Amino acid sequence: MLLVIDVGNTSIVYGVYQDKELIQNFRIATVKTRSSDEYGMIFQNTLSHAGIELNEIENVIISSVVPNLMHTLPSMIIKYFGKMPIIVNTELNYDLKVEYDNPSAVGADRIVNAVAALEVYGGPCIIIDIGTAMTFCVVDEERIYRGGLIFPGIGISAEALFERTSKLPRIEIKRTEKVVQTNTVASMQSGLYHGYNVLIDGIIEKIMLEMGFDEEKTKIISTGGFSTLLTHESKYDIIIDKYLTLDGLRIIYDMNRDKILGN
Repeated sequence: MLLVIDVGNTSIVYGVYQDKELIQNFRIATVKTRSSDEYGMIFQNTLSHAGIELNEIENVIISSVVPNLMHTLPSMIIKYFGKMPIIVNTELNYDLKVEYDNPSAVGADRIVNAVAALEVYGGPCIIIDIGTAMTFCVVDEERIYRGGLIFPGIGISAEALFERTSKLPRIEIKRTEKVVQTNTVASMQSGLYHGYNVLIDGIIEKIMLEMGFDEEKTKIISTGGFSTLLTHESKYDIIIDKYLTLDGLRIIYDMNRDKILGN
């Protein structure tokens, strides 16, 4: 079995693959101050609850955008699983050319998503990851990562409204039927929900025009915690894939299996 771990700013999502099948997946909060032993007990308990013993895990691969945990988690894997984890970095093979001013500066999660999208859906494609930050990544049909854009996610925006204003409350992020609302909470919910929906469609339109992509041939994939909420009503045919990043980690492991096992 392969354990794949995606470390994000808000959540750590991990899953277990039996060959190419994702048989279990979990989501826990990203807490930078947790020790390797605390994470070890969490992983042990969640896996055991799912009927998976630590000694059944044959290999581990980690993608992270949280540098503070890149000592803690590998140390936990070594101690509790007895394995040296593979870390997603520029030394691995992705069968992907990265056209970025500094290719090593591209977030590991963005590369993992691009690899998964190409493998599963083909190119050209636009990948929208709707998490703490919202990212758009663009990959053409020649497997070239062309870049993208990054801006604050809906959760950050909602929190900023609460923290930076005197009278606006902390709210639940949810869909509203109408745009125009008649109370403060609903007005905030409407602004966030409809604002981000329009923003997403607008960015997709601009990318299509700038890249010269054919709308019928371009695959648009959304992933991340708010992907269903914010893209299911798009005017574009967006594929919602909650497990894109986990699949990408499994695919990257398979691409590098001979090199990894050879070491």
